[in-house]
Amino acid sequence: MTEKFQPIKCQACLDGAGLPFQFKMAFQPIVSLSRRTVYAQEALCRGPEGQGAGYVLDQVTPDNMYRFDQSARVKAIETASRIGIQGSLSINFLPNAVYKPDTCIQATLEASEQFGFNTNRLIFEVSETEQILDPDHLLGILKEYRNQGFKTALDDFGAGYSGLRLLTRFQPDIVKLDRALVQDIDQNTTKQKIVRNLISMGNDLGLEIVAEGIETAGEANYLMDAGVDLIQGFLLARPALEQAPSVFWDWAGG
Repeated sequence: MTEKFQPIKCQACLDGAGLPFQFKMAFQPIVSLSRRTVYAQEALCRGPEGQGAGYVLDQVTPDNMYRFDQSARVKAIETASRIGIQGSLSINFLPNAVYKPDTCIQATLEASEQFGFNTNRLIFEVSETEQILDPDHLLGILKEYRNQGFKTALDDFGAGYSGLRLLTRFQPDIVKLDRALVQDIDQNTTKQKIVRNLISMGNDLGLEIVAEGIETAGEANYLMDAGVDLIQGFLLARPALEQAPSVFWDWAGG
């Protein structure tokens, strides 16, 4: 095992030990339309002065990927606990940065205990657009996370080509439809047919469907009528740095 895969103590992760850059966390809610409640908050990396995710991710290299992935998990949990996030917390992870799932999850478990954040409130997201070097390794990670009691989510579904193949071998708890599928869906009959079939498939497989990137009332209303209850996007709330953003419920037709 090389040095970069050695387990890191929680405080070292929180301090970003070994990283040549600093970062903070912003949060954006996933909301339930029917209940008008926040289902979860997604933790999003931002620069120390609120710079976008690209500012941070552009500084992630193969040499610091493991430390960044570990630090980002701990930072998300610490910040969520400190600002009093309610409901679940969704954390993006880099599967290529996970060496052994049962070992690499230890810092997350320690952070949850240290900051008093129950592990049953954690959701781990992996993007369909992430370049997966070893699909079997990703399956092992997802199965280990399920064994640990975490929920799992497949992000950006429909943006890549591996999502359907993954679903034949493992069904995550949540599938998040990519923005490209739902943008202007109320005006695009082709997208409507595709998304309705994906919703039907999700129901058959027992998956929760989240539509992300919702920016208009028309999109939200169409998806709600199609059977999607969980949505995320600027229509309801923009990401807020180190705070839980207020949800705007009074959009037209909402």
